[in-house]
Order: sequence, then structure tokens, then C-alpha cells
Amino acid sequence: MALSEIDRSLLERCVARQTGSWNEFVDRFMGLVIHVIHHAVQARSLQITAADEEDLAAEVLLEIIANDFAVLRQFRGQSSLATYLAVIARRVVIRELLHRFGRGRPTAGDGEMAEVSDPSRAAQDVLSDREQVERLLEELEGAEADVVRLYHLEGKSYYEISMATGMPENSIGPLLSRAREKLRRSMAEKT
Repeated sequence: MALSEIDRSLLERCVARQTGSWNEFVDRFMGLVIHVIHHAVQARSLQITAADEEDLAAEVLLEIIANDFAVLRQFRGQSSLATYLAVIARRVVIRELLHRFGRGRPTAGDGEMAEVSDPSRAAQDVLSDREQVERLLEELEGAEADVVRLYHLEGKSYYEISMATGMPENSIGPLLSRAREKLRRSMAEKT
């Protein structure tokens, strides 16, 4: 999808620093930024606080305005502005999550980010998550079970799972989502 005239105008006004343009930009795209944050956090099975979400959103916005709106100036209009910003936001969010969490696990100094600064509580949460994954695996078969096991129990990336299973990398996320939905339905039926 090409750049819409509304987005082109907004982009030009932001780069030219016209009064009110940045507020309009934030109003227009903050929902997208929040969506990217939620998706990145959920894909890594992390939990963050509302304050962490605000920090991540602020990091994305700071990246956009850095160096006199360099990110916006580099946009070539070969996609929609929303698509371009989603890519930028994803990169920033993943960078920040890796910085704060390392490879997806809370580390020393991440107590605020991880919500679990007490090691015994963290161990209980991991055990609980592992038990949930084990329950899910009992209800799954074939590729779904393999992907859930590789992702949640072995900590493999989508790329590594793709290499191990022969599935396209972009199919891993949707398969994991369907598997989680099966678990939710199963748990709802049992209560």
C-alpha cells in the first residue's frame, strides 16, 4: 500500500516542525506503537507493567524524533507510513526488551521491568508456565506440539524452529497463537 495523502501531509508537517503536527502524529500512531509493544511482549512470553509499556512507547517516539526526525526523513514512501513505523517500533521494542531482559529472562537489575524481582517468585512463575505448557502439549498433536515444545520449553527462536521443523518462519507465530487459544478454550471448558 502506498503512502496516503493524509500521511504524506502529516509527515511533511512533522519534518517541517509545524505547530501541533507532532501531537497529531502521536495521536494517529500511538495505538500502532502500543500494539507493536503488546505483540513483542506476548511473542516472548514476557510480562511488563504499565510503566514499562509507557517507557517502551517513549523509546519508540524518541527514536522517531532523534537527529531532527531522521527516521521520518529516511522514509521513501514505498509502503504505508503505518507499515514503516511498525517496523521501526518493532526494532526499538525488541532492542529494549533484549537490553532489559537479555534472552527473555529477567536479569539482575531488571526487577522493575520483570515484575518478579524475588528469585523464589520468579522460579514459581517459570514452574507455573512450564506446567501450563506441559498441559497444553497433552492436548496438541503433530506440528503444533513440536512448535510449542521448541518455543516454550527449549527457548528456540522462530528461525530455529523453522529450521528444525521445515515450516516457514512466518507460520510459527500464528501456529503458536492457535495453540494458546486451544489451551484457553480447554481451560474454560474445565472450569
